[in-house]
Amino acid sequence: MTKPYHVVGIGNALVDILAHAEDAFLEAHGIEKGIMQLIDMERAVELYGRVGPAQEISGGSAANTIAGIARLGGRTAYVGKVKDDQLGGIFAHDLRAQGAHYTTRPAPKDTEGETGRCIVLVTPDGERSMNTYLGVTEHLTPADIDERQMAGAEWIYLEGYRFDGPESHEAFARAIGSARAARGRVSLTLSDPFCVERHREAFRRMIREDVDLLFANRAEILSMYETEDFHEALSRAAAEIDIVACTDSENGAHVLAEGQHWHVPAVPTQVVDATGAGDLFAAAFLWGLTHGHDLEICGRMGCVAASEIISHIGARPEADLSALFRQHGLV
Repeated sequence: MTKPYHVVGIGNALVDILAHAEDAFLEAHGIEKGIMQLIDMERAVELYGRVGPAQEISGGSAANTIAGIARLGGRTAYVGKVKDDQLGGIFAHDLRAQGAHYTTRPAPKDTEGETGRCIVLVTPDGERSMNTYLGVTEHLTPADIDERQMAGAEWIYLEGYRFDGPESHEAFARAIGSARAARGRVSLTLSDPFCVERHREAFRRMIREDVDLLFANRAEILSMYETEDFHEALSRAAAEIDIVACTDSENGAHVLAEGQHWHVPAVPTQVVDATGAGDLFAAAFLWGLTHGHDLEICGRMGCVAASEIISHIGARPEADLSALFRQHGLV
């Protein structure tokens, strides 16, 4: 029986504020390059006032993935908390415009805090340094998880960044339980090596007990397994998880499952902004998986989508991904 959704994602609902910056700007403002740092509202206001011209685009890691799948024609839904304010309205409108189902109840106007935002500073090498004010999205609770929606998904997609909320683990547990009870499968993205360091034991427990598909990049999987040997980390992950999909920047991606290991080359492009590369890799991979493609093809689709997204500012595709798949002989 066909389920209502191919993929339902759960993550931090954020509006991305994208701006170009020189390395000297990062150094002058104490911003560590290439990672995500959590900041408070005061710091968010300060940085916003100091950056140059910026774009405001609905974002958040899992939301980018869900929007990508929807753009490909997949049936998707998203769970993430915003406030009933201007940025919250921008987020909801943008995500629904991509074709995703989004019904998470916003926090009331009188709630302390605001809709979360991520100030993404893109240096000339295309690397992105993210400064994230979580705001009300930090307070996603088990009550925000619609068990019928989770049961209606072939896959649920859990964002590692979401682990930073006080009730996140309980919310994930409710989603996993509902999906599993209805024979759904569970995917997890590790999101960031520093996120892994903050929550390594919780991640490891979830991976061993609940995860069918793990998305990571080189830095994240090395952090997870506390080793400097990339292939050791891949092997250890593959011993615990049915499917591992690990990106490695310009070296492409590795897909491991059922004792097999495929290396998928990257698709060459000029890097303008690396924001969303992993998110869109996961989007294309999950779309391929839910539409009957084999794992190697799913990995190749992921690399095509990642190449498109890093060729321009922002984490939402500008080109027709389906057309790109056809150009590369993948569909």
